[in-house]
Amino acid sequence: MIEMMTVLVVVALLAAISLPIYRNFVAKAQLSAALAQIEPGRSMIESAFADAVDPSLVDVGYIGLPVSTERCALINVSLAPDGRSTLSCRVIGGSSVDGRTLSLQRSVAGIWRCDASAFDARYKPSECD
Repeated sequence: MIEMMTVLVVVALLAAISLPIYRNFVAKAQLSAALAQIEPGRSMIESAFADAVDPSLVDVGYIGLPVSTERCALINVSLAPDGRSTLSCRVIGGSSVDGRTLSLQRSVAGIWRCDASAFDARYKPSECD
């Protein structure tokens, strides 16, 4: 009987330690998946700037992305005439990431950065600020 109780205590302790670690892993994986789903739009945005396309004509369809994906409830794109742009995803996922926005931002100089400031640092993909 004591052996059984010892086993139960050990199992409960392992579960208490591993579940939060697993939740963090899942949240980070969900953000990485969301980033991967909008990443292909960058090259088409670059093409739009190179071809001098009117920024008001560029939408998610133009850059070859759907309006939503498995990990993005809504994908938005905006281009400014000066060269800045934002490609964003409202994330679908667990409670720690759901409904928050992850974005790729292009500077006037053409430098891209990932903005994950809406998320806890432990969930951010390595490519993001």
